[in-house]
Amino acid sequence: MRHAQIPRIAKAGTADAELVARARDRDEAAVRAIMQANNRRLYRLARGILRNDSEAEDVVQETYVRAFTHLEQFRGDSSLATWLARIAMNEALGRLRRQRPSVDLKTLAPGVLEAQIIQFPLSAPSEDPEKSMAQREIQEVVEHAIDELPDAFRIVFITRVIEGMNVEETAEILGLKPETVKTRLHRARNMLRDNVEKKIGPVVMEAFPFAGRRCERLTDAVLKRLGFAA
Repeated sequence: MRHAQIPRIAKAGTADAELVARARDRDEAAVRAIMQANNRRLYRLARGILRNDSEAEDVVQETYVRAFTHLEQFRGDSSLATWLARIAMNEALGRLRRQRPSVDLKTLAPGVLEAQIIQFPLSAPSEDPEKSMAQREIQEVVEHAIDELPDAFRIVFITRVIEGMNVEETAEILGLKPETVKTRLHRARNMLRDNVEKKIGPVVMEAFPFAGRRCERLTDAVLKRLGFAA
């Protein structure tokens, strides 16, 4: 039996294990399902590190190519989403270090907490908030304000607040102690200030969108690189 030869995935959920097994057998539907479930998170994480849309997309592509060509390395010690996030983080951090060799996300230079945070404009109520220009302007300021956070704090903020990962997941992915994650998140929130915190709630889940045509385009590009028919 073909599946009997696949190494056992010890702790992964049933859905993860099934998708991984199917992806190992080059089931295109499974590969698409994995990407569509993780595209947005991986893109946000990569963009949070690199602060560049096109580079973030490149990171997501490379993450999937590495993952799908080395699926035997997924043992289920963490969820599939966490495993992919770790690959994306490593890829993005590698690019950041090549751009800025002195960067070290585990140590902070004196004065790094003194980043200036852009103040949010007051937003007026809108009859159609999803399409309103005012909401989009606020969203852009949210993204800009997050971009202005120092690297170490920005990545923790995006991982914990925007992606909703718990302290343990964040610590595992970033290679930090849970106490350090908590401290950096607290400082990041302070830097964004009370005004920013109030404004961020309604729109933060729409920050750095990655859906629709962009999601489909990236998915198709990865499938092509993996040798699936167009």
